[in-house]
Amino acid sequence: MSQLPGDERYEQLEALLREEFAGVHPAATVTRCVEAAHHGAVEVTGSAPPALVERIARKHLRVLATAAAERK
Repeated sequence: MSQLPGDERYEQLEALLREEFAGVHPAATVTRCVEAAHHGAVEVTGSAPPALVERIARKHLRVLATAAAERK
């Protein structure tokens, strides 16, 4: 699980993205993307609403998946 504050919303978000990207990315990659999205949101906007973190993390995961597919 992530190193984010013990907010159940982020845990649910991480679980949702782990399920969505199962077979594409390991759980650790999803965790890192969620944490990075959270950090980036806080740095840019001063807050990290779960909906924003979800959008950012999902985009990161999609880009990583596309890059991995192109390498094959």
